[in-house]
Order: sequence, then C-alpha cells, then structure tokens
Amino acid sequence: MNKPKIVVLGSGYGGIITTKKLEKLLKSGEADVTLINKHSYHYITTQLHKTSAGTAQDNKIALPIAELINNEKINFKKATVSSLNFDDKQVLLENDETVEYDYLLVALGFQVETFGIPGIEDHAFKIRSFRSSKAIYHHIENQFSKYQEDHDPARLTFAVAGAGFTGVEMVGELVENLKNLAEKHDVPYEKVQIINIEASPNLLPGFALDAVKYTTELFKTMGVKLMTSTKILECTENYVKVDSGEIATKTLIWSCGVRGHQLFEEAGLETIRGKMKVDKFLRIPNLEDVYCIGDNAHFMVDEKTALPPTAQVAMQQGPVCAENIVATMRGTELKEFEYNHKGSVASISDYYAVGKVGNFVIKGKFAALMKQVVEAKYLFALGGPGLVFKQTLGLNPLGFVKRTVKQ
Repeated sequence: MNKPKIVVLGSGYGGIITTKKLEKLLKSGEADVTLINKHSYHYITTQLHKTSAGTAQDNKIALPIAELINNEKINFKKATVSSLNFDDKQVLLENDETVEYDYLLVALGFQVETFGIPGIEDHAFKIRSFRSSKAIYHHIENQFSKYQEDHDPARLTFAVAGAGFTGVEMVGELVENLKNLAEKHDVPYEKVQIINIEASPNLLPGFALDAVKYTTELFKTMGVKLMTSTKILECTENYVKVDSGEIATKTLIWSCGVRGHQLFEEAGLETIRGKMKVDKFLRIPNLEDVYCIGDNAHFMVDEKTALPPTAQVAMQQGPVCAENIVATMRGTELKEFEYNHKGSVASISDYYAVGKVGNFVIKGKFAALMKQVVEAKYLFALGGPGLVFKQTLGLNPLGFVKRTVKQ
C-alpha cells in the first residue's frame, strides 16, 4: 500500500515548526513528507530589519534548511509554487513539475500590502524576504557613495513608512548603523536624516501609553524626525508625497502591513486580504485535508477578533497543525488550536527595546535583553543548544545567498 503523502508549502515559522513536529510524531516509514520552499534557507523574519540596515551578519538571519531538518525523514524540494489544484490534490511548480499530496499544509508567508498607493510597488523598498532586505542595505550604502559624487541631500534622507512593530525596529537599526556608514564614506553624519512616517496619531499603535511615550522620547534623543498623523499619498524615485507636502528622498522603506498569498485567489477561492478562513483545527473548510497556518490563515478567536499575522501565532499553530495532520491520517481525535499570547517586545537597536510581557510594560536595556532571550528560545526550538551555540558564534556557513538588486 502506498504511504500517505504529506506536503508542506513554505519554510517560514509555521512551515518549519510543523515539519520539525512531524519528524517527531511520525513513525519510521509511516508517511512521505515533502517540504517545498523557494530558497534553500529558512530566514528569521522578525530579524529582517537588521539585514536591511546591515547590523547583522547574513548567517545570523538565514539558516540552511538542510541543517534544520532530518533529511532521512523529510524530503526537501527547492522550488517555487505556481498554482494549487485542490480538485486533483496537486501542487504545480514553476518548473512544470507536479507534486501530489494526500495532506497539504499551506504556509507560504505574507505578501506586502501597498493599499493601492501610487508608486509604492515600483519605488518603495519592502522588508519582504531575506533577499529584498539585503537589497535595501546595498541601496543604502550606494546612496552614501553617490552622495560623494553629486552631494544631493535626498540621498542621505532615509524614510521609513509605518511606526508599528517593524517600522520602529527598522528605525532603531538605521540609527545604529548609519553613523558607521557615514564614517566609512567620509560623510558628515549631521547631514543624514531619518524620518518615520505614521498615519496614526502615535507610533506603536496598540502598545501601552507608557511604551509609546518612552519610544517617542527615545526617537527624539536619537535625532529621528517623527511624522505622525501623516498619510503617504505617492512615492516616486526622488520624493515621497504626504498630505502635508513632499519629502525629497531616494529611500522609502515600507512597513505598513501584509496580506496573504495570491495563490488562493488565483485558485478562485474567496479570501480575506489573501487569507483563507480556517476552522478551530486549522483546516480550510470545504477543502479535503488542506491545512493553513501563519500569514496565510484567517483564524477567528471569537466572532469579532482574528489573530494577527505574527511569528508568535505561526509558531504556536505549527505543532498543533502537525498533530492534526497525523491524527487525520490515523483516524484519531483532532486537537483544537488555542492561542496564548506571551507578550511582545520591539527592539530599538541592540541596546534598547520596548514591550509588554504579561501585565508588565518593559523598556530600555532590560527589554533588549528579553528580546535576545526570545530569539535564543526560537533557535533552541529549531535546533537545540547546538544551533544556539553556532548562531551565537556565527559558525553557520551561508555562501549560497547572493547579493541582489531591489526585488
């Protein structure tokens, strides 16, 4: 009898954690498990702002998938998914290969939401993937080089759209590294300007007022120009148009929201901003044996509240999803997913952070330490103490990631 085929699409937080759990749950030879991912590495999405600003080595952010999974139990396929055929239970790849499945998990990660603002898609830099984040850094360094030639002040004006979690972290990393780049290129740092643009009245919408006040004051101390209650109307190669005028800049880094993957819409399914509704077991209703988690899933906590597209959600969904796939295969009882929010911490460079753990608002250097603990805990979940040790010392090789242009 043919073994059941389990196919996992995407090796982000949800996909890789589910795969690791399947390794533990499945008996030897019980199923064929295939993990399909566009790249041969898993990147730590919550650290991409460091790649964008050049404050972290590549091998601290991107990890070879081959070193994270048990290759005797998991078949890894480096490929890009082009479409999904739910009727015939097939995944079609861009190389015209077809992969059949009995049980499918879609965990392909987010796509950037531009809200239809003119020029964002073509001219803004997006913290979307490891490669696109690398492209941001190369662009930033290139602006310092070109400034030496034409002395255009727009080259030294760096705007970050969005003052939510990612935007604040991006600003913090720019503050940390732009001084180094200015010194490297012999450019006076006082000519560099960092601008954070936010449509809401305050930065960090949804955070405690104490955390908002602390971050606002810290940005002022750091010399960041904070433009709250400001809407972006257009982005071009040379300026950003807001409702109060124009900002001359060659760099707009976009961090204003995400949506699900387009594959569901292309398959003719009804979505909510690209996301599929899932039931309490993380299955897509009316699709046989198809699961969906992370940024691709629309999971309702109650009648009014959907879970946000965060790494914490995806990491909690992964183990439950793996258990339910195996339970479905074995004909045993499924487990309901229940989310347990464990707090949030936003870093502001390596030296400061702000967040909330339980009922306590944390900030400053203590919060920065807590952020590092959270990062180490994730590495431990992926590869145990050995991976934590390798990452701490920067021992993981990563020669396969190439320098890229904006993409």
